[in-house]
Amino acid sequence: MVGFFIQKTDLNGLARRGELRTAHGTIETPAFMPVGSLGTVKGIGPDDLQRLGYRLILNNAYHLYLRPGHDVVAEQGGLHRFTSWPGAILTDSGGFQVFSLAKLCKVTDEGVTFQSHLDGSLHHITPERAMEIQEALGADIIMAFDECVPLPSLREKVLDAVMRTNRWARRCQAARRRSDQALFGIVQGGRDPELRVQAARDLVSIGFDGYAVGGLSVGEEKSVMHRMLDATVPELPSTRPRYLMGVGMPEDLVEGVARGIDLFDCVVPSRHGRTGWLFTSSGRVLIKNARYRRDEGPIDPACRCSVCTSYSRAYLHHLFLVKEMLGLRLNTLHNLFYYASLTQEIRRAIEEGTFASFRQEFHAKRASVAGMTIDDPFDGEGENVTVARGERASGKLLPRGE
Repeated sequence: MVGFFIQKTDLNGLARRGELRTAHGTIETPAFMPVGSLGTVKGIGPDDLQRLGYRLILNNAYHLYLRPGHDVVAEQGGLHRFTSWPGAILTDSGGFQVFSLAKLCKVTDEGVTFQSHLDGSLHHITPERAMEIQEALGADIIMAFDECVPLPSLREKVLDAVMRTNRWARRCQAARRRSDQALFGIVQGGRDPELRVQAARDLVSIGFDGYAVGGLSVGEEKSVMHRMLDATVPELPSTRPRYLMGVGMPEDLVEGVARGIDLFDCVVPSRHGRTGWLFTSSGRVLIKNARYRRDEGPIDPACRCSVCTSYSRAYLHHLFLVKEMLGLRLNTLHNLFYYASLTQEIRRAIEEGTFASFRQEFHAKRASVAGMTIDDPFDGEGENVTVARGERASGKLLPRGE
C-alpha cells in the first residue's frame, strides 16, 4: 500500500514537502512523472531515468490494453518486470485517451463503447473493467475511470460528466481487489469552480488514497487553471497526495506547487525534446535555429547534465537537422534533467522556508530573458512555436500520450 507523509509545509502558502512511499520505493514530493504511455519514455531507458533521479513514472492503461494487452503484461509478471523499471508506476485509467483518440465513442452510465484508433476494433470499458485492466498491469498507483469532455462545453454537459465520473469512481472503489495498489479519484468540472467543488466533495465522501485534478491543460488560459486549482485543492484532504494531471510547463509546476499540488505528469519534456525545444534555467533554446550552427557553448551554461557537459549547441543543432536519433535522445535527456532539477530546487526551497522568494525569482528571471517570456509563441526570429501539450485552445481533446 502507498503511504503519504508531509514533512514541511510552507508557512506563507500551500506548498508542501513530503514523501510518497510505495512498494517500489519512496518518491520525494513535489515530484514530476515522465510519461511512458506504451511502457517507455521514448528513447530513454530505465537506467537513464534512475540516473536522472526519477522514482515514479506514468504508463497508460488505454495504450497498454490495446498493445500488447493487459493480459500479456500480467503473464510477464506485471509492468515492473515487463519493462525492467524498478521504481514506482502510476497508470492513467485511459479515460482521456478513450475520449481523445478513439473513434465513434459512445458514453452511457454503464461505460464507454469505442473503436480502437489503431485498427477500428470495437471495445467496451466500464469502471469495473478499468480496474481489472489496471490491476493486471500491476502499477503502484491506479486511477479511477473518468469522463473527459472537450472545453468549452455547455454547463449541463460538464455537470453530466461530473456526476457520471463520480458514480464511476464509486464503482471503481467497489470493484478494486488488490490491497497493494493505491486508487486515486479524479476531480472533473471543466472551468466551473462550483462544479469543481461539488466534484471534490463527492469524491472525498467516497474516500480515496489520493486525489487528482483532471480536465485541465486543455487549452484554457493559465489564469483559468489557477482559479480551478484555487477552488479545488482546499476541498481535498491535506493528508492525501494531490495530483495535477497532464501538466505541464515549468511555470505550471511552480504555480501548481504554490497551490498545494504534490504530483505532476506531462509529455512536455520528452515531446519538446524531440521537436528541438530545450528548457534552460533562463528560458528556452530552439536548437534547430540557424543561430546555433557555430555555437560552441552548452545548451545551458548553468546545467550540469551529461549533455551540457559533453556536447555543444552546434553539434545538437547538426544532429537535429540531419534527423539523427541520437540528437532526439540527447535533447530528451537534457529536458528530463531540467525537470528533475527544477522539482529538486522546489523541494529545497520549501524545506528552507524560501519557496515564496524562489517562486518570485523564477518568474522574474524567465520574464527578463531577451525581453520575452517562456509563453511568447515567437522565438525572436519570426518563427511560431507550438506548445506540444497534447491539447489546443479549440477545446478538441488531443492525445497526451507518448
